[in-house]
Amino acid sequence: MSDVWQYLRDVQQLVGQLDTAAIERLIDLLAGAWRSGKQVVLMGNGGSSATASHIVNDLQKCIQLETGRALKAMCLSDNTPLVLAWANDAGYEQVYARQVECWVGECDVVIGISGSGNSPNVVQAIEAANALKAHTYGLSGCGGGNLARVAKDNLVAPSDNMQHIEDLHMVVLHAVFATLRDRLRSEVPSS
Repeated sequence: MSDVWQYLRDVQQLVGQLDTAAIERLIDLLAGAWRSGKQVVLMGNGGSSATASHIVNDLQKCIQLETGRALKAMCLSDNTPLVLAWANDAGYEQVYARQVECWVGECDVVIGISGSGNSPNVVQAIEAANALKAHTYGLSGCGGGNLARVAKDNLVAPSDNMQHIEDLHMVVLHAVFATLRDRLRSEVPSS
Protein backbone atom coordinates (compact mmCIF):
# COMPACT_ATOMS: atom_id res chain seq x y z
CA MET A 1 0.00 0.00 0.00
CA SER A 2 1.35 3.43 -0.89
CA ASP A 3 2.00 6.07 1.74
CA VAL A 4 -0.82 8.18 0.28
CA TRP A 5 -3.41 5.46 0.79
CA GLN A 6 -2.13 4.74 4.27
CA TYR A 7 -2.45 8.42 5.18
CA LEU A 8 -6.03 8.53 3.88
CA ARG A 9 -6.91 5.33 5.72
CA ASP A 10 -5.47 6.76 8.93
CA VAL A 11 -7.63 9.89 8.59
CA GLN A 12 -10.68 7.78 7.77
CA GLN A 13 -10.11 5.69 10.90
CA LEU A 14 -9.70 8.82 13.04
CA VAL A 15 -12.94 10.33 11.67
CA GLY A 16 -14.72 7.25 12.98
CA GLN A 17 -13.35 7.95 16.47
CA LEU A 18 -14.64 11.54 16.73
CA ASP A 19 -16.95 12.48 19.59
CA THR A 20 -20.22 13.09 17.72
CA ALA A 21 -21.92 14.41 20.87
CA ALA A 22 -19.30 17.17 21.08
CA ILE A 23 -19.90 18.00 17.42
CA GLU A 24 -23.67 18.20 18.03
CA ARG A 25 -23.05 20.58 20.95
CA LEU A 26 -21.11 22.91 18.63
CA ILE A 27 -23.97 22.83 16.11
CA ASP A 28 -26.40 23.70 18.91
CA LEU A 29 -24.20 26.61 20.05
CA LEU A 30 -24.02 28.02 16.54
CA ALA A 31 -27.75 27.58 15.94
CA GLY A 32 -28.43 29.41 19.19
CA ALA A 33 -26.11 32.25 18.16
CA TRP A 34 -27.92 32.59 14.83
CA ARG A 35 -31.35 32.59 16.46
CA SER A 36 -30.38 35.22 19.04
CA GLY A 37 -28.18 37.39 16.80
CA LYS A 38 -25.01 36.68 18.77
CA GLN A 39 -21.52 36.75 17.30
CA VAL A 40 -19.27 33.81 16.55
CA VAL A 41 -15.55 34.54 16.86
CA LEU A 42 -12.86 32.09 15.75
CA MET A 43 -9.08 32.04 16.02
CA GLY A 44 -6.04 29.85 15.55
CA ASN A 45 -2.38 29.91 14.49
CA GLY A 46 -0.80 28.66 11.28
CA GLY A 47 -2.93 25.97 9.68
CA SER A 48 -5.53 26.41 12.42
CA SER A 49 -5.79 30.09 11.53
CA ALA A 50 -6.45 29.13 7.93
CA THR A 51 -9.14 26.69 9.11
CA ALA A 52 -10.80 29.41 11.21
CA SER A 53 -10.65 31.89 8.34
CA HIS A 54 -12.01 29.37 5.84
CA ILE A 55 -15.01 28.27 7.89
CA VAL A 56 -16.07 31.88 8.49
CA ASN A 57 -16.81 32.03 4.75
CA ASP A 58 -19.24 29.15 5.07
CA LEU A 59 -20.76 30.22 8.37
CA GLN A 60 -21.34 33.86 7.41
CA LYS A 61 -21.95 33.91 3.65
CA CYS A 62 -23.56 30.55 3.04
CA ILE A 63 -25.89 30.72 6.04
CA GLN A 64 -27.01 34.16 4.84
CA LEU A 65 -27.59 32.89 1.30
CA GLU A 66 -29.61 29.95 2.58
CA THR A 67 -31.66 31.69 5.27
CA GLY A 68 -31.71 35.36 4.37
CA ARG A 69 -29.93 36.22 7.64
CA ALA A 70 -26.25 35.96 8.38
CA LEU A 71 -24.57 34.16 11.22
CA LYS A 72 -22.32 36.94 12.53
CA ALA A 73 -18.97 35.16 12.23
CA MET A 74 -15.45 36.57 12.16
CA CYS A 75 -11.87 35.29 12.37
CA LEU A 76 -9.53 37.24 14.64
CA SER A 77 -6.41 36.46 12.61
CA ASP A 78 -7.77 37.99 9.39
CA ASN A 79 -6.71 41.56 10.20
CA THR A 80 -2.93 41.24 9.86
CA PRO A 81 -2.08 44.86 10.81
CA LEU A 82 -4.15 44.59 14.00
CA VAL A 83 -2.64 41.22 14.95
CA LEU A 84 0.87 42.57 14.42
CA ALA A 85 0.13 45.77 16.33
CA TRP A 86 -1.10 43.79 19.35
CA ALA A 87 1.88 41.44 19.05
CA ASN A 88 4.27 44.39 18.99
CA ASP A 89 2.67 46.33 21.83
CA ALA A 90 1.27 43.64 24.14
CA GLY A 91 3.06 40.43 23.12
CA TYR A 92 2.00 37.63 20.81
CA GLU A 93 0.22 35.82 23.64
CA GLN A 94 -2.28 38.72 23.78
CA VAL A 95 -3.14 39.15 20.06
CA TYR A 96 -6.50 37.39 20.42
CA ALA A 97 -7.39 38.11 24.05
CA ARG A 98 -7.29 41.87 23.41
CA GLN A 99 -9.57 41.47 20.38
CA VAL A 100 -11.94 39.27 22.40
CA GLU A 101 -12.16 42.06 24.98
CA CYS A 102 -13.17 44.43 22.17
CA TRP A 103 -15.64 42.30 20.21
CA VAL A 104 -17.10 39.59 22.45
CA GLY A 105 -20.13 39.95 24.69
CA GLU A 106 -22.13 37.72 26.96
CA CYS A 107 -23.49 34.59 25.25
CA ASP A 108 -21.43 35.12 22.08
CA VAL A 109 -19.63 31.99 20.86
CA VAL A 110 -15.81 31.93 20.86
CA ILE A 111 -14.05 29.03 19.15
CA GLY A 112 -10.34 28.49 19.66
CA ILE A 113 -8.46 26.10 17.36
CA SER A 114 -5.06 24.77 18.39
CA GLY A 115 -3.63 21.49 17.12
CA SER A 116 -1.51 21.05 20.24
CA GLY A 117 -4.09 22.60 22.53
CA ASN A 118 -1.29 24.69 24.04
CA SER A 119 -1.16 27.87 21.94
CA PRO A 120 -0.85 30.60 24.60
CA ASN A 121 -2.64 33.23 22.52
CA VAL A 122 -5.64 30.95 21.89
CA VAL A 123 -5.78 29.77 25.52
CA GLN A 124 -5.61 33.36 26.84
CA ALA A 125 -8.37 34.44 24.43
CA ILE A 126 -10.61 31.62 25.65
CA GLU A 127 -9.93 32.67 29.25
CA ALA A 128 -10.84 36.27 28.33
CA ALA A 129 -14.06 35.04 26.66
CA ASN A 130 -14.94 33.00 29.75
CA ALA A 131 -14.56 36.14 31.87
CA LEU A 132 -17.04 37.88 29.54
CA LYS A 133 -19.52 34.99 29.98
CA ALA A 134 -19.27 33.89 26.38
CA HIS A 135 -19.75 30.29 25.30
CA THR A 136 -16.28 28.88 24.62
CA TYR A 137 -15.42 25.88 22.51
CA GLY A 138 -12.00 24.39 21.83
CA LEU A 139 -10.85 22.32 18.88
CA SER A 140 -7.55 20.62 19.62
CA GLY A 141 -5.60 17.39 19.37
CA CYS A 142 -2.67 15.89 21.27
CA GLY A 143 -4.89 15.05 24.23
CA GLY A 144 -6.45 18.53 24.38
CA GLY A 145 -3.73 20.45 26.19
CA ASN A 146 -4.52 23.64 28.07
CA LEU A 147 -7.28 24.56 25.62
CA ALA A 148 -9.35 21.56 26.71
CA ARG A 149 -8.85 22.63 30.31
CA VAL A 150 -10.09 26.23 29.85
CA ALA A 151 -12.76 25.98 27.14
CA LYS A 152 -16.26 25.23 28.43
CA ASP A 153 -16.73 22.61 25.70
CA ASN A 154 -14.28 20.78 23.44
CA LEU A 155 -13.64 18.45 20.61
CA VAL A 156 -10.24 16.79 20.90
CA ALA A 157 -9.07 15.11 17.71
CA PRO A 158 -7.85 11.62 18.67
CA SER A 159 -4.33 12.05 17.27
CA ASP A 160 -0.89 13.49 17.95
CA ASN A 161 -0.15 13.94 14.23
CA MET A 162 -0.57 17.62 13.38
CA GLN A 163 -1.64 17.01 9.77
CA HIS A 164 -4.28 14.51 10.87
CA ILE A 165 -5.50 16.91 13.56
CA GLU A 166 -5.82 19.77 11.05
CA ASP A 167 -7.62 17.49 8.58
CA LEU A 168 -10.07 16.39 11.27
CA HIS A 169 -10.78 19.95 12.35
CA MET A 170 -11.71 20.96 8.80
CA VAL A 171 -13.84 17.85 8.28
CA VAL A 172 -15.64 18.53 11.56
CA LEU A 173 -16.22 22.20 10.79
CA HIS A 174 -17.55 21.42 7.31
CA ALA A 175 -19.88 18.80 8.81
CA VAL A 176 -20.98 21.33 11.42
CA PHE A 177 -21.64 23.94 8.76
CA ALA A 178 -23.57 21.58 6.47
CA THR A 179 -25.74 20.31 9.32
CA LEU A 180 -26.30 23.82 10.66
CA ARG A 181 -27.24 25.13 7.21
CA ASP A 182 -29.85 22.40 6.74
CA ARG A 183 -31.25 22.88 10.25
CA LEU A 184 -31.56 26.66 9.92
CA ARG A 185 -32.97 26.46 6.39
CA SER A 186 -35.81 24.33 7.76
CA GLU A 187 -36.60 27.09 10.31
CA VAL A 188 -37.04 29.82 7.69
CA PRO A 189 -40.65 30.26 6.54
CA SER A 190 -41.06 29.75 2.81
CA SER A 191 -42.42 32.71 0.89
